Amino acid sequence: MAKSANTTDRSRALVIRETRSAYLFLLPSLIFFVGFVIIPMVLCVYTSFFDSTMGKDAKDVFIGFSNYAELWNDPIFLRSLKNTIIIVVVSVPTVCVFSLWVASVIYNLKGPVLSAFRCIFYLPVVTGSVAVAVVWKWMFNNYYGIFNYVGKAAGILDSNINWLGDERFALWCIILILFTTSVGQPIVLYISALGNVDTTLVEAAEVDGANKIQLFWKIKWPLIMPTTLYILVITTINSFQCFALIQLLTSGGPNHSTDTVMYYIYYSAFKLYRYGYANAMGVILAIFIAVLSAVQFKLAKEK
Repeated sequence: MAKSANTTDRSRALVIRETRSAYLFLLPSLIFFVGFVIIPMVLCVYTSFFDSTMGKDAKDVFIGFSNYAELWNDPIFLRSLKNTIIIVVVSVPTVCVFSLWVASVIYNLKGPVLSAFRCIFYLPVVTGSVAVAVVWKWMFNNYYGIFNYVGKAAGILDSNINWLGDERFALWCIILILFTTSVGQPIVLYISALGNVDTTLVEAAEVDGANKIQLFWKIKWPLIMPTTLYILVITTINSFQCFALIQLLTSGGPNHSTDTVMYYIYYSAFKLYRYGYANAMGVILAIFIAVLSAVQFKLAKEK
């Protein structure tokens, strides 16, 4: 009995020591997470109830839900919310469908060729936003841009179009650029997911006479659903948080036609110095993302 008790005590001491060591290793990340994520989130919610300018001599005035009420009467916020929803609704399905199609096409290619395609599609993801914006700004230039040149050469355009300066086209140009920079990671993830599909299930279905479409919908699609869910969530979040491209290319113009909620948060906070109002927008945006992500999780689980 004494030996058993000693063994139990040593095991408990070992667990305590390992737990303590684990927390010590996690401590730097935990400090960073609390200091730069949790605390700013709490302050964001807190200051959203104040008329906060954060100036040197300014005093924050508690105004309750006035910032939230003002949002729904602000035409610029409503337009930025509409633009954000358009970006999400258009870009998320197209990114997922296109990525899955490309991954299915190149999955069976040989090693070096497959690696080359992976590199080509993933390159825009690791390229800096500034470099991407400069290239696209040149391509959309209304005087010497390649789109106007090709369009006029092909007889599609009669005259140059100011793509980023015209309300009819500016937002769709942003969506196109966002699409090209968003498909790289989903393609790589889908290739990996297709590689993890159990080949015995595929072979058994082929023996039973299943065609390619049936193989995909009945075997492969259910097995890659976790990857699809992850891609849907991260693509949705990235689309909601579209900011850098707009800041670098249009600054919300023309006439706020490319404003998104993220850009309007930046504009309200650092141009108008209305930090409380901007934080209220941040809270609303976080709620939208959380609700949509929860719906995506629920729909994915049902399937």
